[in-house]
Amino acid sequence: METGFFKKLINVIVTKDDERLSDKSDVELVNLYTNKGDESAFDEIVTRYSDRVYGFALRITRNANDAEEVFQEVFLTLTKKLDTFRAESKFSSWLYRVTANASYMYLRSQKKHESNISLENYYPYDEKGTLMGKIMDKDWSSRPDITIFSKEALDIIDKSINELPESYRAVFHLRDIDGLSNEEVANILEISIPAVKSRLHRARLFLRDRLSDYFHEWRR
Repeated sequence: METGFFKKLINVIVTKDDERLSDKSDVELVNLYTNKGDESAFDEIVTRYSDRVYGFALRITRNANDAEEVFQEVFLTLTKKLDTFRAESKFSSWLYRVTANASYMYLRSQKKHESNISLENYYPYDEKGTLMGKIMDKDWSSRPDITIFSKEALDIIDKSINELPESYRAVFHLRDIDGLSNEEVANILEISIPAVKSRLHRARLFLRDRLSDYFHEWRR
Protein backbone atom coordinates (compact mmCIF):
# COMPACT_ATOMS: atom_id res chain seq x y z
CA MET A 1 0.00 0.00 0.00
CA GLU A 2 2.78 2.37 0.97
CA THR A 3 4.83 1.44 -2.11
CA GLY A 4 1.90 2.18 -4.38
CA PHE A 5 1.43 5.57 -2.71
CA PHE A 6 5.05 6.56 -3.33
CA LYS A 7 4.85 5.41 -6.96
CA LYS A 8 1.83 7.65 -7.49
CA LEU A 9 3.61 10.52 -5.75
CA ILE A 10 6.67 10.13 -7.98
CA ASN A 11 4.48 10.08 -11.09
CA VAL A 12 2.75 13.28 -9.98
CA ILE A 13 6.06 14.99 -9.28
CA VAL A 14 7.54 13.95 -12.63
CA THR A 15 4.42 14.98 -14.53
CA LYS A 16 4.33 18.38 -12.87
CA ASP A 17 8.03 18.88 -13.52
CA ASP A 18 7.57 18.03 -17.22
CA GLU A 19 4.68 20.46 -17.42
CA ARG A 20 6.78 23.19 -15.88
CA LEU A 21 9.54 22.52 -18.38
CA SER A 22 7.15 22.72 -21.31
CA ASP A 23 5.93 26.07 -20.03
CA LYS A 24 9.40 27.56 -19.79
CA SER A 25 10.78 29.88 -22.43
CA ASP A 26 13.66 28.89 -24.70
CA VAL A 27 16.02 31.17 -22.79
CA GLU A 28 15.03 29.61 -19.48
CA LEU A 29 15.67 26.13 -20.86
CA VAL A 30 19.07 27.20 -22.20
CA ASN A 31 20.01 28.65 -18.82
CA LEU A 32 18.90 25.52 -16.99
CA TYR A 33 21.12 23.39 -19.19
CA THR A 34 24.17 25.63 -19.39
CA ASN A 35 24.15 26.81 -15.76
CA LYS A 36 22.82 23.75 -13.94
CA GLY A 37 23.49 20.92 -16.37
CA ASP A 38 19.80 20.03 -16.44
CA GLU A 39 19.57 17.30 -19.09
CA SER A 40 15.78 17.37 -19.03
CA ALA A 41 15.89 21.02 -20.14
CA PHE A 42 18.01 20.02 -23.13
CA ASP A 43 15.59 17.19 -23.90
CA GLU A 44 12.77 19.72 -23.94
CA ILE A 45 14.69 21.87 -26.44
CA VAL A 46 15.16 18.81 -28.67
CA THR A 47 11.46 17.96 -28.41
CA ARG A 48 10.48 21.53 -29.15
CA TYR A 49 12.68 22.00 -32.22
CA SER A 50 13.51 18.58 -33.66
CA ASP A 51 10.86 18.70 -36.39
CA ARG A 52 11.80 22.20 -37.51
CA VAL A 53 15.53 21.49 -37.52
CA TYR A 54 15.07 18.29 -39.52
CA GLY A 55 12.61 19.93 -41.93
CA PHE A 56 14.94 22.84 -42.62
CA ALA A 57 17.94 20.54 -43.07
CA LEU A 58 15.92 18.35 -45.41
CA ARG A 59 14.88 21.34 -47.52
CA ILE A 60 18.51 22.42 -47.94
CA THR A 61 20.08 18.98 -48.45
CA ARG A 62 17.16 17.46 -50.40
CA ASN A 63 18.02 14.03 -48.99
CA ALA A 64 16.55 12.31 -45.92
CA ASN A 65 19.80 10.59 -44.94
CA ASP A 66 21.76 13.82 -45.31
CA ALA A 67 19.15 15.68 -43.27
CA GLU A 68 19.46 13.07 -40.53
CA GLU A 69 23.23 13.57 -40.46
CA VAL A 70 22.79 17.32 -40.20
CA PHE A 71 20.13 16.89 -37.51
CA GLN A 72 22.50 14.84 -35.36
CA GLU A 73 25.34 17.30 -35.94
CA VAL A 74 23.18 20.26 -34.93
CA PHE A 75 22.13 18.80 -31.60
CA LEU A 76 25.61 17.46 -30.93
CA THR A 77 26.86 21.00 -31.50
CA LEU A 78 24.25 22.30 -29.06
CA THR A 79 25.51 20.05 -26.28
CA LYS A 80 28.91 21.72 -26.65
CA LYS A 81 28.07 25.29 -27.67
CA LEU A 82 24.68 26.10 -26.21
CA ASP A 83 26.43 28.43 -23.80
CA THR A 84 27.42 30.63 -26.76
CA PHE A 85 23.79 31.69 -27.20
CA ARG A 86 23.61 35.27 -25.93
CA ALA A 87 19.88 35.93 -26.37
CA GLU A 88 20.65 38.82 -28.71
CA SER A 89 18.12 37.29 -31.08
CA LYS A 90 15.36 34.70 -30.72
CA PHE A 91 16.66 31.25 -29.86
CA SER A 92 14.78 29.79 -32.82
CA SER A 93 16.59 32.18 -35.17
CA TRP A 94 19.94 31.25 -33.64
CA LEU A 95 19.14 27.56 -34.00
CA TYR A 96 18.08 27.99 -37.62
CA ARG A 97 21.42 29.67 -38.30
CA VAL A 98 23.26 26.75 -36.70
CA THR A 99 21.21 24.37 -38.87
CA ALA A 100 21.84 26.35 -42.05
CA ASN A 101 25.59 26.44 -41.42
CA ALA A 102 25.67 22.73 -40.59
CA SER A 103 23.71 21.91 -43.74
CA TYR A 104 25.97 23.95 -46.03
CA MET A 105 29.10 22.54 -44.40
CA TYR A 106 27.79 19.01 -44.81
CA LEU A 107 27.00 19.54 -48.49
CA ARG A 108 30.47 20.98 -49.10
CA SER A 109 32.13 18.10 -47.27
CA GLN A 110 30.18 15.58 -49.33
CA LYS A 111 30.72 17.60 -52.51
CA LYS A 112 27.01 17.42 -53.26
CA HIS A 113 25.96 18.94 -56.55
CA GLU A 114 24.04 22.17 -56.39
CA SER A 115 21.03 22.92 -58.56
CA ASN A 116 22.15 24.13 -61.98
CA ILE A 117 19.10 26.36 -62.31
CA SER A 118 19.88 30.06 -62.18
CA LEU A 119 17.23 32.49 -61.02
CA GLU A 120 19.35 35.60 -61.26
CA ASN A 121 17.56 36.74 -64.40
CA TYR A 122 14.35 34.82 -63.92
CA TYR A 123 11.45 37.13 -64.70
CA PRO A 124 8.67 35.11 -66.37
CA TYR A 125 6.03 37.63 -65.19
CA ASP A 126 5.76 41.34 -65.61
CA GLU A 127 5.18 43.76 -62.72
CA LYS A 128 1.41 43.18 -62.91
CA GLY A 129 1.83 39.42 -62.55
CA THR A 130 1.08 38.68 -66.20
CA LEU A 131 2.89 35.78 -67.83
CA MET A 132 5.52 37.03 -70.25
CA GLY A 133 5.83 35.15 -73.52
CA LYS A 134 3.43 32.40 -72.44
CA ILE A 135 -0.12 31.67 -73.50
CA MET A 136 -2.70 33.06 -71.11
CA ASP A 137 -4.78 29.89 -70.66
CA LYS A 138 -1.94 28.59 -68.50
CA ASP A 139 -3.32 30.63 -65.63
CA TRP A 140 -4.30 28.25 -62.77
CA SER A 141 -5.49 30.72 -60.14
CA SER A 142 -9.10 29.54 -60.48
CA ARG A 143 -8.27 25.84 -60.06
CA PRO A 144 -10.42 24.17 -57.35
CA ASP A 145 -8.64 23.28 -54.10
CA ILE A 146 -9.29 19.58 -54.71
CA THR A 147 -7.05 19.85 -57.77
CA ILE A 148 -4.40 22.12 -56.29
CA PHE A 149 -4.02 19.94 -53.20
CA SER A 150 -4.18 16.56 -54.88
CA LYS A 151 -1.26 14.24 -54.14
CA GLU A 152 0.09 14.67 -57.65
CA ALA A 153 -0.04 18.46 -57.41
CA LEU A 154 1.63 18.44 -53.98
CA ASP A 155 4.36 16.16 -55.34
CA ILE A 156 4.91 18.63 -58.19
CA ILE A 157 5.13 21.50 -55.70
CA ASP A 158 7.66 19.65 -53.54
CA LYS A 159 9.72 18.62 -56.55
CA SER A 160 9.72 22.21 -57.83
CA ILE A 161 10.86 23.55 -54.47
CA ASN A 162 13.72 21.04 -54.50
CA GLU A 163 14.78 22.32 -57.93
CA LEU A 164 15.48 25.74 -56.43
CA PRO A 165 19.13 26.57 -55.72
CA GLU A 166 20.11 26.14 -52.05
CA SER A 167 20.03 29.82 -51.16
CA TYR A 168 16.54 30.23 -52.64
CA ARG A 169 15.22 27.05 -51.00
CA ALA A 170 16.42 28.25 -47.61
CA VAL A 171 14.73 31.63 -47.98
CA PHE A 172 11.50 30.09 -49.29
CA HIS A 173 11.36 27.52 -46.48
CA LEU A 174 11.97 30.02 -43.70
CA ARG A 175 9.69 32.71 -45.11
CA ASP A 176 6.77 30.85 -46.69
CA ILE A 177 6.77 27.53 -44.85
CA ASP A 178 7.86 28.52 -41.35
CA GLY A 179 6.38 32.00 -41.61
CA LEU A 180 9.38 33.97 -40.38
CA SER A 181 9.70 37.68 -41.09
CA ASN A 182 12.11 39.12 -43.65
CA GLU A 183 14.20 40.49 -40.78
CA GLU A 184 14.43 37.08 -39.10
CA VAL A 185 15.37 35.33 -42.35
CA ALA A 186 18.04 37.96 -43.05
CA ASN A 187 19.46 37.45 -39.57
CA ILE A 188 19.48 33.66 -39.85
CA LEU A 189 21.10 33.52 -43.29
CA GLU A 190 23.26 36.58 -42.64
CA ILE A 191 22.14 38.38 -45.78
CA SER A 192 20.45 41.72 -46.33
CA ILE A 193 16.69 42.20 -46.21
CA PRO A 194 16.63 43.28 -49.91
CA ALA A 195 18.42 40.00 -50.74
CA VAL A 196 15.75 38.06 -48.83
CA LYS A 197 12.98 39.84 -50.73
CA SER A 198 14.70 39.33 -54.08
CA ARG A 199 15.33 35.61 -53.56
CA LEU A 200 11.84 35.03 -52.23
CA HIS A 201 10.26 36.88 -55.17
CA ARG A 202 12.24 34.91 -57.74
CA ALA A 203 11.58 31.62 -55.95
CA ARG A 204 7.86 32.30 -55.96
CA LEU A 205 7.92 33.21 -59.65
CA PHE A 206 9.81 30.05 -60.48
CA LEU A 207 7.33 27.90 -58.55
CA ARG A 208 4.39 29.71 -60.08
CA ASP A 209 5.80 29.05 -63.53
CA ARG A 210 6.33 25.34 -62.78
CA LEU A 211 2.78 25.02 -61.46
CA SER A 212 1.41 26.88 -64.46
CA ASP A 213 3.00 24.24 -66.68
CA TYR A 214 1.47 21.45 -64.59
CA PHE A 215 -2.06 22.85 -64.50
CA HIS A 216 -1.92 23.70 -68.19
CA GLU A 217 -1.19 20.04 -68.96
CA TRP A 218 -3.85 18.95 -66.44
CA ARG A 219 -6.47 21.06 -68.23
CA ARG A 220 -5.58 19.52 -71.57
